[in-house]
Amino acid sequence: MSSWTSRATGDPSVDGWVALHQAEAWASERIDPQTWDYVRGGAGDEVTLRDNINSWSRHRLRPHVMTDVSSLDTSINLFGARLAHPIVIAPTASHARYHPEGEIATLRGGAAAEAITTVSTLASLPVDEIGARARELGTPWWMQVYIQRERSQTYELLDRAVEAGAGALVLTVDTPSLGARDRDKRNPFGAPTGIEFPNVPAHTVHPDPTPAHRRIWNPHLANNVTGDDITALRDRYVIPVLAKGILRADDTRRAIDAGASGIIVSNHGGRNLDTAPATADVLADIVAAAQGHVPILVDGGIRRGTDIVTALCLGASAVLIGRPIIWGLSTYGAAGVAHAIDILRTELEMAMALLGAADVAALNPDLL
Repeated sequence: MSSWTSRATGDPSVDGWVALHQAEAWASERIDPQTWDYVRGGAGDEVTLRDNINSWSRHRLRPHVMTDVSSLDTSINLFGARLAHPIVIAPTASHARYHPEGEIATLRGGAAAEAITTVSTLASLPVDEIGARARELGTPWWMQVYIQRERSQTYELLDRAVEAGAGALVLTVDTPSLGARDRDKRNPFGAPTGIEFPNVPAHTVHPDPTPAHRRIWNPHLANNVTGDDITALRDRYVIPVLAKGILRADDTRRAIDAGASGIIVSNHGGRNLDTAPATADVLADIVAAAQGHVPILVDGGIRRGTDIVTALCLGASAVLIGRPIIWGLSTYGAAGVAHAIDILRTELEMAMALLGAADVAALNPDLL
């Protein structure tokens, strides 16, 4: 990535980037084929991957007219902080594959667009460096957590992340095994030279003697994550702990009982269990199960402002965006990250105005 240059003029607005999907094709031309397979791919026959996108438009919006929407307010309160809008950057691995500055460019783009960045355990930069730059930028960030088989290694990393200023911990609870990612099996994601995961010590790898075609376990990740891990994180750290990867009402209640401060409805971007439900189709049940005790966030296939208002009408407090951030990062760097969020924020404001909702609190099930 040392020879990276921005696409076209370097200004996504000048180049006519008006909808998220445009940048997907541009990104495919700039990212090496095996990494692109990882970015665009899902598990199995990719049923859930496709359904994540299609499911949002199955919900129909019913606008109120003759309402005063001359002043629009997209701000929300989340974990005691006032945020400009309900769009959060989702955790995705190894941003150095897409831009030489890696997660720093993502942070800069998120800061410009007033969005929280969620940093992956599999980031390409140490959390200390990321946190120091976030502090310089004055931008909030969260830390995504994969529990390592050696839990002491996880706590060591999170101690550093919290010390560096992480505002919340996002515990991924849906990955005891990776899914049947056919694309990645053909093109091993970890193969490119020069790509490292500095937040996952190499000595924590557990060699697997099983033939490659029969392996199901990740050599780093614990396959026995339970509610006890939520409780342990809650007791060790003073910042919120969110459980990411919930698709069932009963698991929602279990996570809350274990101490989760929030729930992220997610099917891992369609990468794990194929034919799992789309997040839009289970969101309302999970909101009902939470009974208002904790905020509910959602990711998976959100590509339009109308998708965001649908999620908020179904009861979500905020949404997370993953792949479009990578499209923006790989094509325009920090400016592309900011522009992707700005597109969604603008479409969100348009949709609110057309729905007759002057602020986020007005987005409710009555509009569906």
